[in-house]
Amino acid sequence: MKKIIHKANTRGFANHGWLKSYHTFSFASYQNPERMNFGMLRVLNDDVVQPKMGFGTHPHKNMEIISIPITGALSHKDSMNNKRAIEVGEVQVMSAGTGVTHSEFNDSKTAESNFLQLWIIPEKQEVTPYYDQKLFNKADRKNKFQTLVSPRDKQVEGSLPINQQAYIAMIDLEAGSEKEYQLKNGAYFFLIDGEVKVADEILEHRDAIGISETVAVTIQATKNSKLLVIDVPMH
Repeated sequence: MKKIIHKANTRGFANHGWLKSYHTFSFASYQNPERMNFGMLRVLNDDVVQPKMGFGTHPHKNMEIISIPITGALSHKDSMNNKRAIEVGEVQVMSAGTGVTHSEFNDSKTAESNFLQLWIIPEKQEVTPYYDQKLFNKADRKNKFQTLVSPRDKQVEGSLPINQQAYIAMIDLEAGSEKEYQLKNGAYFFLIDGEVKVADEILEHRDAIGISETVAVTIQATKNSKLLVIDVPMH
């Protein structure tokens, strides 16, 4: 078993006033050769957007982009004529493929919006761009793994498809519970909230551990916890 631990306080940080962004991997002005990616997971940003602020229209190409709101909501608009709000409980997938432009804004006048944005390197370049979002039932992840995203050619029922052999799951663990996770590739465990022990390593709020070269991992919750699992090919 190979482990890499990323404590929350070791992440890159950028404060733009309207946006506070924590970067797990090298991104924009945060460049760390030791933190380029975990396999096909290229970006994991933990963003807090101030009220009435957001990202103006900007381009993406050949990347699978997944957004997961933690608090608040974001309004999304793109060059594929999608204009939607994405709220807590929902997951958004955008396959940029041959190229898209989009914007994301926090329309609230009073509340910050906190969301995670993941970039996964696709297995095919120049695909036709694709967009979807879905509200997931919270009850279906209580002490069990709820698949949010899966490969387009091996799509798990109820999940959103991407162009990579990657799976994203979420689990809400009750304190004292224990679960085993079966790895498909390498798995990156990001703790959104609570406290857990993954493969005998303690994770606290926004800590993460990447695990590869093993078939299964034991997760024990010492507090009520929300855990994100990003299972990606390692090369």
